[in-house]
Amino acid sequence: MITKDMTIAKVLEENPACAPVFMQFGMHCLGCAIAHGETVEQAAEVHGIDLEALLEALQSA
Repeated sequence: MITKDMTIAKVLEENPACAPVFMQFGMHCLGCAIAHGETVEQAAEVHGIDLEALLEALQSA
């Protein structure tokens, strides 16, 4: 299960199929250093993305 407290890197490690979901939401820097320490919640906030919509899409990937 993907949670808001997981880092982007951890999400991708557990489910690489989530990469296109992040891209659809405008998060194109999946391999950058920030992705290794930034949580899904932090990334959503920085990018102005609805956290619940992102989590729902990630769960469906």
